[in-house]
Amino acid sequence: MPDILSAPLVVEFPFTRSLGPVQSAFLTGLRERTVLGVRADDGTVLVPPVEYDPVTANELGDLVELAPTGTVTTWAWNPSPRRNQPLDTPFAWVLVRLDGAGTALLHVLDAPGPDAVRTGMRVRIRWAATRTGAITDIACFEPYEGEPGPSEPVPHTGEFADPVTGIVAPARLDYVHTPGRAQSAYIKALEERRTVGERCPSCRKVYVPPRGACPTCGVATAEQVEVGPRGTVTTFCIVNIKAKNLDIEVPYVYAHIALDGADLALHGRIAGIPYDQVRMGLRVEPVWSEGARHVDHYRPTGEPDADYDTYKELV
Repeated sequence: MPDILSAPLVVEFPFTRSLGPVQSAFLTGLRERTVLGVRADDGTVLVPPVEYDPVTANELGDLVELAPTGTVTTWAWNPSPRRNQPLDTPFAWVLVRLDGAGTALLHVLDAPGPDAVRTGMRVRIRWAATRTGAITDIACFEPYEGEPGPSEPVPHTGEFADPVTGIVAPARLDYVHTPGRAQSAYIKALEERRTVGERCPSCRKVYVPPRGACPTCGVATAEQVEVGPRGTVTTFCIVNIKAKNLDIEVPYVYAHIALDGADLALHGRIAGIPYDQVRMGLRVEPVWSEGARHVDHYRPTGEPDADYDTYKELV
């Protein structure tokens, strides 16, 4: 039985968003060691503040300042912190209702162990030494035995110098991918600069890359078929924004390419031709990466363009 491949994979991208007046005031306030909430239509103070009332959907903007102290409403112990979590030592995830608030704020509690945490315990904010206008400006909560803050929050204009108007939140997923029998055979064929798919025994279509089952008929596939190496551009787009860590100058063309003998188009970059001369029906061939087991890009073969009827079902 052939070896089944597996490899660690990381999907990571920065998510950038702009902030409205309420969220901007909240995050800017954290930078200034000030916690802001917003009063809902029924008088409840919501923390973190939201822009619209969760019951009436009316726009909200009545900001108030809360004390940095509160009460733990529920918690869960984390014995093994992971990468980029707020603390690198064991801690408790907690929901804290700040004094004067009607809702709880999710954050972490620095405690020596789970026996030191309980629902109803009093805590206060420990501010980060360096603050930039993010929820991490609250480094954590810590146990507190002092006097509670005022039960009635103080009105606040929400105005600060140099307000935070946008945030970048990195998203990352680490996982191990096992491609299985069909895709392992596909990847191993690439080492020999060949492209293989599998034919469905029912509809007789050849799918590349193979999945081990026909996506149309749902039956298992096993008959291996070599396709290409040449193919036809079925459709394409022009990329004008440079991706991080990708050493390709923009603009460039990314296309769907139907390899000869395949019944499903795959993705590929088109090079060796000005981007504004790429077109549907263009005949292309692969250019392999030196020392790698994948196609770097596709370039024109010089053949006449394919007739639209020969690839219209793959657009």
